[in-house]
Amino acid sequence: MSLIARLAEKSWETPGAEHLREPDSYRPAAATVGVYLYFGVATVIFTLLTAAYLMRMGFPSAADHGIGDDWRPMPEPPLLWINTAILILSSLAWETARRAAWREEAGRMRPMAMVGGFLGLLFLAGQLLLWRYYQAAGYYLSANPANAFFYLLTAVHGLHLAGGIGACARTMGQMAIGTDVGRVRRNVRLCAVYWHYLMLVWLMLAGLLVMT
Repeated sequence: MSLIARLAEKSWETPGAEHLREPDSYRPAAATVGVYLYFGVATVIFTLLTAAYLMRMGFPSAADHGIGDDWRPMPEPPLLWINTAILILSSLAWETARRAAWREEAGRMRPMAMVGGFLGLLFLAGQLLLWRYYQAAGYYLSANPANAFFYLLTAVHGLHLAGGIGACARTMGQMAIGTDVGRVRRNVRLCAVYWHYLMLVWLMLAGLLVMT
């Protein structure tokens, strides 16, 4: 057999290789690959922002030179913990939807996905209320570096979550129009993984802000 013929040969179609599958049946979907690549980029972004936060916090403050306060920690209102609990519940709802998708329980998958998306929206609304609380208390963006980093970190996280809500809305639309069930289940699983990732990022950011 010539070299060209061997290269063009489909090994899964040869006698005795019935157990092998077509490449498209085991190759990860483009959406799956895209989500995990996105995780890599987002991790780099949040890591750089965290490093900048820690470096700036370690700088000698203007107060050390008798000029005034430079780094002034922000208070921890109950709303901060309420929002955190809401995001955790949202992630749990998506995990329930993911398991229902794996078990092919469409009647359970759809409502839990809707609950997860709604709680994500509620978290974003709570974050906006948290911003209003801090501004009403005089913690403006330009007041000191600690404030600026808080607004920056929460805004970047919120934008990522808003993107996840957009993906959730698209998945809900696919369910409504009867898109291929396998595709819908895959998208539900990806949304669940995305929510888990953002929940972990938020817990780390909240922990960082509280400890410092």
